[in-house]
Amino acid sequence: MKENAPSTDSLDQCIQNNDNDLALYLKALDSTYSGIIITDNLQYDNPIIYCNKAFETISGYSQNEIIGHNCRFLQAQDRSQNERYIIKESIERGEECKIEIRNYRKDGSLFWNELFISPLKNDEGQVTHFIGVQYDINDRKKAAHQLCEQKSHVELKILERTKELQDKESILSSIIETVRESLLVLDANYRVLSANRHFLNSFKVSMEETVGKVLFDLGNQQWDISALKEMLTQILPTNNPVVAYEVDHLFPHIGRKVMLLNAFRIEFEGQYKDRILIAIEDITEKREQDLRKDDFLTIASHELRNPLTTIKGLSQILVRLSSEYKDPTYISTLDKITTYIERLNGLIATLLDTSKIQSGNIELHMEPFEIDKTIQDAIENMRSAVPESNIQYSGFTDCMVIGDELQVIQVVNNLLSNAIKYSPNSKNVEVNIDKVANFVKICVRDYGMGINYEDKLKIFERFFRVRGIQKKFPGLGIGLYISHQIIINHGGTLWVESELGEGSTFSFTLPILNNNE
Repeated sequence: MKENAPSTDSLDQCIQNNDNDLALYLKALDSTYSGIIITDNLQYDNPIIYCNKAFETISGYSQNEIIGHNCRFLQAQDRSQNERYIIKESIERGEECKIEIRNYRKDGSLFWNELFISPLKNDEGQVTHFIGVQYDINDRKKAAHQLCEQKSHVELKILERTKELQDKESILSSIIETVRESLLVLDANYRVLSANRHFLNSFKVSMEETVGKVLFDLGNQQWDISALKEMLTQILPTNNPVVAYEVDHLFPHIGRKVMLLNAFRIEFEGQYKDRILIAIEDITEKREQDLRKDDFLTIASHELRNPLTTIKGLSQILVRLSSEYKDPTYISTLDKITTYIERLNGLIATLLDTSKIQSGNIELHMEPFEIDKTIQDAIENMRSAVPESNIQYSGFTDCMVIGDELQVIQVVNNLLSNAIKYSPNSKNVEVNIDKVANFVKICVRDYGMGINYEDKLKIFERFFRVRGIQKKFPGLGIGLYISHQIIINHGGTLWVESELGEGSTFSFTLPILNNNE
């Protein structure tokens, strides 16, 4: 034995140390959460010769089922992945690579791996092994996939919403362009953003003269009116609209016109925008027609009243002479003449009242009176005139009001006669009077045909009649108009509550006379 040769005990100790180190390394590899495999590049098909516990957990295969396979067995039938060719080329060149690849567990379920491959070379530079480190990125891929799906869904929703808004805009634009009103859209600084064709044609202006200009600078500053300006400036902060504001002005290009202006804050899908829509209607012709109607009513009423007065006088002479005649037919005919004269006289008085209201010349003879007694007297007179009616009265105020008693009686008579007239299947009418704060409130309820919502909005307009009743219930449509104006002139309010087929309740208030007045 040579002097420097190692002893057998020394070699055994060295091998034992190496085995201990290897066991330690393997134990360390089994403790990691990353899946690790080692392949032998010197053997046919580069088989797996080692896998750690984490790889078994990730793949669902046991070590015995893994050893000897090429790692491509994890892709099962999913063989068209481009990543497989990247792995193949890297192995052939003996290079590192990093990829994300779809693998399949033993139960067939998909899982994603982030794979790092590194070559191991011997002293001669030959690649002997490859180490593959795999990370389970299934959750990350799932999150990315969900994010991608969510993004696609959001993009689809955006496209759908965009198309919906474009369709709505197209429809709105068509409506705006075809509507027979002049429309303007203003921004928060009252600058015109858009104007429809009707506005341009009505005022004989161009788009360039209108869009981009401040409303109050248009034309000859026809909209620069202090009261209108104040109302418009309150629309955005308060959402209070401008309703039925009349502008009588000498406009450039079109002359003197009466324009009716309405302005609203634009609301889109339940949200208010900092935009104002102004609708302008030319009511010049309507005003002229109303004036012609008023002139006709005044002239006709006066022209009818003169011969009627003569006829009434002659009929009164015939009544006085009737005592000399005992013929029943003569007396009956005379009574009818007297009745129709009174009816015609009442109609003429109503027409004259309408004319006076329109011209502002109606006279009020304001005196204090007991409202309870006035209402009761009006009811008694109506009961006498229409004995088949069943008018029930309730309430008591013990209040004095100041006003024109005859005109208040006129209002009550009109409401009572309407309640009876428009309730052909029920003669029951209820009248109630109450004290409400500083007012007396009188309600007249019937159980008749009722009024629909659209007609209720116009019921107090002059000459308005509820649709479909003219033939069955003839009239002029001015009784409620006169009553409404009378109550307004007395500082009160007249309104109606009604449902079609369920009757109507007309109510009005009058201010109570203050003892200090």
